[in-house]
Amino acid sequence: MTEPIIAGLRIDVDTLRGTKIGVPALLATLRRHRVKATFFFSVGPDNMGRHLWRLLRPAFLVKMLRSKAASLYGWDILFRGTFWPGPIIGQKAADEIRLAAQEGHEIGLHAWDHHHWQTRIMNLSAADIQRDIERGLRLLTDITQRPVECFAAPAWRITPAALQAREKLPGRYNSDCRGSSIFYPLIENNPLSRPQIPTTLPTYDELIGKNGIDEHNYNDYLLSLFQQDCMNVLTIHAEVEGGICNQLFFDFLNMAHKRKVHFVPLRELLDNQHNIPYGRIIHSRLKGREGWISIQEGSN
Repeated sequence: MTEPIIAGLRIDVDTLRGTKIGVPALLATLRRHRVKATFFFSVGPDNMGRHLWRLLRPAFLVKMLRSKAASLYGWDILFRGTFWPGPIIGQKAADEIRLAAQEGHEIGLHAWDHHHWQTRIMNLSAADIQRDIERGLRLLTDITQRPVECFAAPAWRITPAALQAREKLPGRYNSDCRGSSIFYPLIENNPLSRPQIPTTLPTYDELIGKNGIDEHNYNDYLLSLFQQDCMNVLTIHAEVEGGICNQLFFDFLNMAHKRKVHFVPLRELLDNQHNIPYGRIIHSRLKGREGWISIQEGSN
């Protein structure tokens, strides 16, 4: 009899649309399948439309066309924060964030300003980073009325300054990089106090439209990547799997259940981990993504 595979399910929520529309859709899907997950919310200004300027970069343009980004995200997201000020997500969509917490899902902070972090993190000081994290932490705590104990860097981009800023704030773990196992990060040979729980599996936009993968075989291919004796952490996005790909994700959970893949919040992976090793976070590149990302050294 095949042993079940325990997998972490992480849901990144980057935008107002993703919070208002994608989160309720995902909550309904998760409720139907009796699955709990970890939601990482961006709660500050939605300025994601400013990524349009990256269309001037060939790699980003190819990704946008391959993943049909306009259909996935909606034109309102693609222009958000360009021609008008970006709305504060936590103020406009507090009910949706609160509902995720009330339904028993783990709630973490993704960012105050997702776009600002993703595009400027290399140039931000520890003080700037700490200020933004504290702003997001206050608003998210006010909404959920419970402590926020986990963080996930936007676009898997983290720096030593950001990690050290997090050390000064309450929390249990971070999920900032891609990798293969839970580990304590080292900065100049000094271990940090919070472990990393990396994303181990590719995302929809990294796979779709490449190597013959389309909506008809996507779920089968993704499930083939889950491994019995390894840590499995899947990241989905409220804007994608909670939007135009919601039925695809619903079917994925049905297929995962039949193949004995059992999804849990990331904290449960940490609860069952002993003798956590030390490791380094390096900056590298990943097929299907534009620009650099943070990766657990030795995992790529």
